[in-house]
Parts: sequence; structure tokens; C-alpha cells
Amino acid sequence: MAVGAGFEAVFLDPVGQMTQQRWVDAAMAVAFEELDPVSAFPVVPGRRWGPGLWWSATTGRHVASGSKAMRAQLMALDRDPRVVGLAGRPVRLLWREGVRVRSWVPQVFARYADGTALLADCPGHAEAGGERAVKAGAAVAQACEQVGWVYRRLEPLDEVVAANLKWLAGYRHPRNQGRPEMAQAVVAAFARPRPLREGVEAVGDAIAVLPVFFHALWRGELTVALDQPLHDRALVGAAGTDAGREALGADGGRGVAAGRSGLEEHGGER
Repeated sequence: MAVGAGFEAVFLDPVGQMTQQRWVDAAMAVAFEELDPVSAFPVVPGRRWGPGLWWSATTGRHVASGSKAMRAQLMALDRDPRVVGLAGRPVRLLWREGVRVRSWVPQVFARYADGTALLADCPGHAEAGGERAVKAGAAVAQACEQVGWVYRRLEPLDEVVAANLKWLAGYRHPRNQGRPEMAQAVVAAFARPRPLREGVEAVGDAIAVLPVFFHALWRGELTVALDQPLHDRALVGAAGTDAGREALGADGGRGVAAGRSGLEEHGGER
């Protein structure tokens, strides 16, 4: 099979049976977001951060993760309102180059609300994987184009943004959404842009309100400048309003800064 003409998909079906079929058929019929990894993430001796699991607020399930860079990308995708499904390494793609069969397992699968999907790799730096990874990525991009999907080698997140997401993700669980009346009051408190601490204290005791506040930021109900550390004077606004647009940062409101600040006195789910 020539590249771009005859890709095959290999995956574990819902009962754990290894299956291979034409890529175009599998892409249309298989819910990859519900499948286990087709192969385990490698454990690299000496590396401080190894394979693990990410609990997805989008799906309520764990997603296999293979590196720190991948976990950061999973956090970003988990917060993206367009994403409805996530999985780690659920499919291996096969294709032929001349007489040789090539294969590649993209690290991330993300399903969008419109039914399309993203296959992605999460290199820790631009040169990660070398020429083989670049060539495989080009082939996977062709396979995705056949079915109206997208492949990306996701650039590592900015360190501040990655730290911000890690902080905010500590409040992603629904248990932090609070009582409906408090959740509504938190959003209403920022109907016009105002400093974080001022808005939180207008609702009530900060110890009780901050988890609800951070959960609202995770869900995108509130917005803040996300390309700089979050502090008690940061300007916050409600999403979808002029206040919210004024409070948005350069990265479009997709992360929240962490770091040492007075807010850390509250703690937070790490």
C-alpha cells in the first residue's frame, strides 16, 4: 500500500481483542476515545516522570499518559469545550513505503463535538523523536486528511501556562462546583471586570468561595489574563461578556497561572 492510499488501523476492541482493519473504515466506525492503549507507554530508565493516568473532567474516566509534556497537553485538551472524548495511544497506523511496512502510534486521540478528531504527538522539545517521528507524522497527517481529521505535533506549552493549567486542574472535579446558588453568585460577582480578591470576598468567605471560583475558571465560565501569574489583584470577568473579553489574556483564556502567591494559602487539590 502506498502512503496516503492504503492505511490500516490496529487497535484493541472493547473486549481487549487486537483488531486490524482498513483505516478509513475504522475511523468512521470505531469510538477510539473509549479504547485502551494499543501498546503501553515506554518506561525510560533514569527519567523522573514516567507513564501514569490523567483523570479527565470531560469524560469522567482515566486517560493513559506517557510523559510530562503529554500530561500538559491532556490538561489543555480536557479544558477545551470542543473536546468530548480523550484517549491515550488507542490506535496504531500501518502503511507501506516501497517493500517496507511502517507503523506509528500517535500519543493522543481527541474527539470533537462535531464528530471529527485530532491525532497528536506531544514531543518534549522540537527535535524529539528525530527524523523518524517527523516522517511518521507526515504520513499520519495524510491518513487523517483522508477522513476529515487533523494530526498535530503539539508544541510544548509555555512553562507559565503549563504551571497555570496544573494549578487550575486541581479544581476540575465536579465536587468543586459548589452549591448552585454559590456558583451563580461567583459568576455574577464578575459581571464587570474586577480584581480577583475583591470579587471572591463579595461572595463570601474566601476559603469556601475559592474552590468554586477556580472551578468556574476551569470550565471557562470566568476569564482572566492567563499569560501571567494569577494573583489577588488579577482582573477577572465573566465569559461571553465585554468584561470577560477585557480580562482575556494573550493565550485566549486557556490557562491560569500558579506559583507562590497569597492564594496558595488556601491549598488546592494537587
